[in-house]
Amino acid sequence: MSAAPAVTDASFDADVLKNAKPVLVDFWAEWCGPCRAVGPILDQLLAEHGDKLEIVKLNVDENPQTAAQYQITSIPAMKVFVNGEVAKTIIGAKPKPALEADLAAYIG
Repeated sequence: MSAAPAVTDASFDADVLKNAKPVLVDFWAEWCGPCRAVGPILDQLLAEHGDKLEIVKLNVDENPQTAAQYQITSIPAMKVFVNGEVAKTIIGAKPKPALEADLAAYIG
């Protein structure tokens, strides 16, 4: 199973905002336990629904500019971008069924 690729402040515009598909951005950090718990779930969702929904990770410690731009104050935080705009925000680690329900509009 492939892991969600990383994006950076430098690549965010091209990888996320200009992507033709909806993109879920996982805002996370190495030291965040719940972030590490949700990571494998997102990798599973990417493997199952990658044709419909792109999933990428952004390390908030390494990319403070983007984290600040989207007012990330607690992690894990996930935002779904559609046509360059935030379409949905999911805060906190959730089990896979709850994430699938939150993302039903994009993976259904």
